[in-house]
Formats: sequence, structure tokens, C-alpha cells
Amino acid sequence: MSAAGSTEHVDFSALAKAKRGFAPSSRSRVGHVPTIAITPVADGRTGAYESNVAGTWRMAEKVSNLIRQHVKLPDGTSARVVVAPEIVYGPRSGARAQEVYTREGVSANIWVSRSWSYSDELMSACQGLGSSEWLQAAYGLNQTDRPGAVWLKAFCAAMDEKMRPIFSIYNPDLETEDGDLPPYVQERILRFARCAAAVAEMRGKNYLSLGGVSMGIIGSDVRRNIMLNYLGMGTVSVDMVAVKGRIDQGFYDHTELDLALKFMKKHFKFVFGEGPRPNPPDELLRLCILMTMITRDLMVGNSKLADEKIGKAQGFKADVERAQGANAILAGTQGQRQWTDLYPNFDVTESMLNSSFDWNGFRSAYLVATENDSKNGIGMLAANLVTGLPQLFADIRTNWTVESILKATGKNIGKIAPNGFIDKRNSGAGALDYALDITALVKGGKTRSIQDVAEAIRCDTALQDKLIRGACERTTYMRAALEYFPGDGLSSHYRTPGGIPMTAYRYNVVGDQLTFSVVEGETIELPKDVADHVSKVTDPTWPETYWAPRDMSSFEYMNRIGPNHDANSFGLIGADLLTLNAMLRIPVDMHNVPCDQIFRPTLWDRFGGDDFRVCEKLGPLYR
Repeated sequence: MSAAGSTEHVDFSALAKAKRGFAPSSRSRVGHVPTIAITPVADGRTGAYESNVAGTWRMAEKVSNLIRQHVKLPDGTSARVVVAPEIVYGPRSGARAQEVYTREGVSANIWVSRSWSYSDELMSACQGLGSSEWLQAAYGLNQTDRPGAVWLKAFCAAMDEKMRPIFSIYNPDLETEDGDLPPYVQERILRFARCAAAVAEMRGKNYLSLGGVSMGIIGSDVRRNIMLNYLGMGTVSVDMVAVKGRIDQGFYDHTELDLALKFMKKHFKFVFGEGPRPNPPDELLRLCILMTMITRDLMVGNSKLADEKIGKAQGFKADVERAQGANAILAGTQGQRQWTDLYPNFDVTESMLNSSFDWNGFRSAYLVATENDSKNGIGMLAANLVTGLPQLFADIRTNWTVESILKATGKNIGKIAPNGFIDKRNSGAGALDYALDITALVKGGKTRSIQDVAEAIRCDTALQDKLIRGACERTTYMRAALEYFPGDGLSSHYRTPGGIPMTAYRYNVVGDQLTFSVVEGETIELPKDVADHVSKVTDPTWPETYWAPRDMSSFEYMNRIGPNHDANSFGLIGADLLTLNAMLRIPVDMHNVPCDQIFRPTLWDRFGGDDFRVCEKLGPLYR
């Protein structure tokens, strides 16, 4: 029988008799691994072609090797690289490349040339290689004797005329073909490739809306068409009764529950509170863990729940359909109030799933947005995909100025935070990785890209153990405030260290348009008595991250950012997120990224750099 999806030589009668099961997948979400094409081009004239063929292939090889070595998805999977079967120099060679790319599931393409080439006429640029959703970049060699730059400008102009966005990569100085690619070229290629891989990884996955709108928060109004048109994602809605139903039916892995209870009790400190509480401590922790496991199962499925033998042994009825999950790359939990008036809050669920580890060990994060704030959630998804790291969901709680701290505590923090700081905290839902400075775990981590830091931790079990131990030691799970959470809960309390480069971001919806805000900054280390005061007058049971934006006051950030939530990432990744949003054709309404780091398609220049105007002209990527 031929491969699934083909109608040649398929034995349909055999398929009809086959028993349904939980199909295995090499990754937690099912989908094609993001695939980037490298397309070398050259002048096809006899003599000109022969003099360029070896050098052109060397350029393509360097680009290919760079991407293979450095572009990884959060679970450690490398982006796939496909190379054209021959140098493209005319319509037929271009068609051969397109045939290969279509078969391989390419979603982004980097053109490479060291010489002149007939960009528009001979390379079918009116269609480009692939569909209009393919992301395109072009790298032209900067040398005086080889006019790669001349081809680059001509080709980008052709693409601009046809309204096909293309990222132009051209080294500022003359470059040699010996050795590695210039650092500037490497940075641009990696930024394009990482963001293109992120776009491809989102496509075809789902957002799982667990519940509905939380306390009237507009961010938790999940806009299905916006998810589809801008991100290529579907939306699956599940009422929270599904969580309670699975608890009551015992539809979960009971062996994993025992493992999780032992892990949590061994590795974390707990403050369960005094006086009458809705649940005894052990039962409260058990319920919180079950909510965590069930939310994950609803997101990505669980093969054990489809296994009749396991079900019989553990006392639940196996169900193949219910075991599948939503193939969700992102989820949100409503929580307040329909759930939390009766049952424990989702703080353990969100803090553990958003972290890089749990009782099963180190892993990539399961992204879950507090209060079903899907707009903040998709920001977490974008940043997670370009960094490979967990993200910090937070309330933009309070803007503290130097004057307000002086008045409240008598301490002058003018040297620590001259422009004030933002108290970022949420009801215990922050990823536990932010209890420590992960860049300090990795040798030279302070000077390496945040993606390299993530990869170093992924590849070293000793670093993973150190991260897990450090995060657990610095985290205390504390009883929920019953006035807000009558059903109880456990909030993760920690204090993020200062001196960590950190980027804050937020997606906003204005009518039917998605916009994006991103601001780079750094966490600050307050004197302990000052931090203790801020904590005491806010909520000492919640995680605390004190952050100052770069080149703007904390008031300006608080005043200009959209809703009451933002999300945050280790590292200064504003330039990456600007590139990603240009690919998705989402305008950026606020940023502090230095001009020399901004990398957008050449078409933006034709619109005077007006992000809103060009995005409006192009429309969302998938519409």
C-alpha cells in the first residue's frame, strides 16, 4: 500500500477494517517540521556560469550549515534545510527547484548569489518559488569583482513591484569568500531563519480555549478569524466541565499522578495557610496536579488514555477519541470566576506547564495563558518559538517611581532604577525558570545570544539539573487568598534576580486588526527591605519580577502598553519579534529596538518605513 494521502494502489478495504488507535508521533504536536530552502542562482550564459558555479555552491553550503547548526525549535528539533537540485539560471532549472520544494513542504526560501543573474525574466519571480505564503530572503555577495549586490538590488526591486515581501541580506563592508560568513550576514540569516521557522511551526496547530471569557477581560475573547488570518492557527474550545469530568471519571494516568505528588512534595516548600480551608493540604495539591495533567492531555493528547490495558489496570475506561487532544501549541485557562469560585485556581497548572520541567524531567514548555488571555498567549508563543525558552506571563501590576519608593520606604533607588520600574506579578502563574537567571548557568551566557543559551541547556543534562534544582529551591507554593479564590489554590512565589536582560511584549486587537508592542529592558535588584515592602503591600504570595524598560520611564511603558497583562522573555529579542511580525504582516505600534537592528522586507522601504501602511496594503499572511 502506498503512503497515506496518495490514491495510487491504496487498499481501501483494508483501511476500512483497520482498528482506530493513537497514532504515534515523533513530537508532542503533530505537524511538518519547518523546512527552509536554499536556492543558489547564477548567470546562465556559457562561461559566466562556469566561472561562478563553485563559488555559488560554497555560499549556499555556508548558509545551509549555519541554519542546520543554529536554528532549533523549543523541543530541540532542528529546522530542515532543502537545497535546490542545481543552480537556478532559467525557467526550467527554477521549475525543478520548485518541484523539489513543493514535495518537501518548504515554507521559506533564501536565494543566494555571488554574481549577476536574470532575476525577473529567468527565475519566474512573478510567482516566486512556492506559494504567496512562502517567506523569502535573498543574500547577495558584496564584492567589487562579483556583482552579487547588483543582482540583489534588481531582484528585490522585482519582488517589490510584484508586492512579494523579501528580506535583503547584504554585508555593510566588502566581504571575502574565505572562512565563515561575516557576522552581520550570519545574524541576518539566522534572524530570518528562526522567525520563518516560527511562522511555519505555528501554522496548522491550534489554540485550546479552556473555558471562556474571564472576568470581562477582553484578551480572553478568543478571536478565531484573527488566529486563522494572521497566524494560520485553528481554535478549539473546551468547557471547563471537561476538566472536572476527567477528575471524577479518573480519566488520567494514575501512575503519573503518584509520581507528580512525590516530586512536588520533595522539591518544593508549601505554605497551606491556617484556619478552615476548602481542601486539606494533600487533597489540594492532588487536585492542582490533576488539573495540570488534564490541561496538558487536552492540549497534546495522551496515548495511555487510549490503551485498554492501562485503563483496566488503573480503573478508567480507555477512549481513543478523548485521548487525542487538540494538537494545541498554545492554550488558555479561564479560571476566574466560574471555576475558581468552586475549585482550586490554575496557578500550579500554569506555572508548571509554562516551565521547562516537571515531574517527568526537563522538556519544552507547554504554553498556557492565564485567564484565557489569548492575545497575550500568542505573544508567548512567538517569543517561545524564536528563543526556545519558557515565557513569563505577568500582570503589569504597578509603576513605581524613585519618588514613590522614597516616600514609602525612605530609600533612594535613583541609581538602581532612575526612571522607575514595573512590578510584574500574577497570581502564581509565572514560569518557574524566572526564579533564577538562566544566563548565569551557562559558561559565557551573559555574552551569548539567548538562543545559544537555550541550546546549551538543552544539550547538557547537568545544566538542566542545576536549573531544576535552582528553580525549585527558590519557589514556595503558597495558599490562595480566599477572598479572590473561594475554591482555594496554590500560588508559586519567587523573586526574579536583577540584572537579567528581558523583553516585554504584547499583542493587541483594534477592531479586526492585530498590532504588537515590544520593549526591551532589564530586571532590577531592589534592596531586600524595599522589595519586601513592595511585596507586602501588593501580594506576597505571588511571583515577583521587577523590571525597567530601556530608554523610557516606567510610567511611559505603563501608560502606552495595551491591556493589564504583558508577557516577558529572557534576552533582548525585540529585533527578532519585529522581523517575525513583518513576516506575519502585523504592524508594531510601540518598540524601542535600535534602528540598526531592525530587519524587515525591502517593501517596507517603498512605503517609507510605515509599518501600518504596508501591513494594511498587504493584509494578513493567510487571507
